[in-house]
Amino acid sequence: MAELDLGLANSVEAFIDTLMATLEPVSQSVLRRGPDQLRKDLALDAFNCSAAFIDCDDSHSDLELEAFVVALEQHFPDLLPPDTSPADVRAAGLIAGKRSWLNEPSGLFNSMVAGDQQNGTAYSSVYYEQALRMAHTAIGLDDYTSRFELSGVEQFRSMMLRTMKSGNVNSGASVATSGSPVTAAAPVEEDLPPERDLDELLEELDALIGLESVKEEVKLVAALLRVQKLRAERGLPVPDSSRHLIFVGNPGTGKTTVARLLAQIYRSLGVVEKGHLVETDRSGMVAGFVGQTATKVNALFDRADQGVLLVDEAYSLTRGGEKDFGREAIDTMVKLVEDRRDSVVVVLAGYPDEMADLVEANPGMKSRFPRTIRFEDYDDEELLKIFSLISESQEYHLDESGEEAVLAFFAEQDRGQGFGNGRTARNLFEASVSRHAVRMVEIPDPTNDQLITLTRDDIEGIALIDGEGDSTNATEGAE
Repeated sequence: MAELDLGLANSVEAFIDTLMATLEPVSQSVLRRGPDQLRKDLALDAFNCSAAFIDCDDSHSDLELEAFVVALEQHFPDLLPPDTSPADVRAAGLIAGKRSWLNEPSGLFNSMVAGDQQNGTAYSSVYYEQALRMAHTAIGLDDYTSRFELSGVEQFRSMMLRTMKSGNVNSGASVATSGSPVTAAAPVEEDLPPERDLDELLEELDALIGLESVKEEVKLVAALLRVQKLRAERGLPVPDSSRHLIFVGNPGTGKTTVARLLAQIYRSLGVVEKGHLVETDRSGMVAGFVGQTATKVNALFDRADQGVLLVDEAYSLTRGGEKDFGREAIDTMVKLVEDRRDSVVVVLAGYPDEMADLVEANPGMKSRFPRTIRFEDYDDEELLKIFSLISESQEYHLDESGEEAVLAFFAEQDRGQGFGNGRTARNLFEASVSRHAVRMVEIPDPTNDQLITLTRDDIEGIALIDGEGDSTNATEGAE
């Protein structure tokens, strides 16, 4: 049997055996199941999980179905008797429609979460880890992993995390096979901050205001990398794909924040070892004399080694006169992107139209930066949330009239190219605090509540000349 077929079989057995070793001592007391029933339930979940991910893209190839039969035949001899063929699986309808299984937690998983909630344990986190590994193996059976399959993994992951969160279960905990909860201790490389758990990073991504399409794209990138890592570990062919990205959107839409999270996601997946972010722009890459530009670009790649290099306003490299060295910076960068493709990930950021011009400026750009993630402007309600986060971080808050005034302010703003988004929210906050201070000095003895409350009077009529910049889009507000 080909090694490709055994990949799913190994994941299925790991799922069943690991959870049996973990849960058997408490199967009766916590799950109300004897060991035999527990093994049957685990096998059924493995069957449904494997079938669901094969069904994700509505394309049930012979390769996938052969792997499915090899993985499950010993557990379901009546459904999958000896010599079951892919045609037999299709005829029996064992796969079609199974993707719906990803929408709700299984009965066993619900029981595990309920047991964890009652006993302060984290057994469901073991299920979560092993089930995700099985899912990634299933969608990695074919050489090409589709967007539908990656979306299915994210749907499955999010569903399990929501269920665990409802039971106050820590998805990052590990459980010893004796049944005693333990805390996993990972070695930390010297001089580096501790590597963060992927689920923690994706949860932080989810917590960002707005950016729904961006979140989806980043999660798809993460899921694809996990599949590629599994295939590489098994010696299976991994399609050659670029990890470099283009971010397009107005200033203040969270591009730097997402790039910083992405760097740590890449580290957690083993793409880079350090996961740090190095930020630069045209001034950090282009010199005024022959030979110096290439040196500057090389130095940036050295600093970003085993991390992510973010080039902001990258399109400006194509601008300049005949003696400008921006083109030299582009050519050098394209060469280094290829030479150091295993040690540096590059993200280019800027306005959509201008970034399209940049991609056309060098024949190698398009193939090395095939994926573009679009950052849409925030709507008025999202900008109010950003304003409120900034206010809270400085121990101010808006009253109802202040909230109405902030919403009215953003509703009047021109949302064309260059709109500052999070930067506009910060500038508005700073201007309103100045107005508030003038108002407070006219009050003989202001109360504490007056000193921290921003009202309509502090906001109405403010006119800003918006500067460019990016937003943090997190609890600390906008950069």
